Amino acid sequence: MAKRLIPTLNRVLVQKIVPPAKTTAGILLPEKSTKLNSGKVVAVGPGTHDKAGNLIPVAVKEGDTVLLPEYGGTQVKLDDKEYHLFRDEDILGTLHE
Repeated sequence: MAKRLIPTLNRVLVQKIVPPAKTTAGILLPEKSTKLNSGKVVAVGPGTHDKAGNLIPVAVKEGDTVLLPEYGGTQVKLDDKEYHLFRDEDILGTLHE
């Protein structure tokens, strides 16, 4: 049975995207050119409440590709896959093609 983690409050579960180390033609890429700290949003929490009790929803949704900070997040391992848990405000932005 596969486990599913539903984040609480304003947390976001992200699976980091590992860029390829070489091209399809077999050319090795330098590590510096492949380093974009991004990930795919797997699950989001419902959001957090402000002092007045109003719900502030999470800014990203499942399936978004996001830019992550270089450091931070909590590493989580589920069913032999590695994920990271970030707070909504720690995510730097969304990436679009």
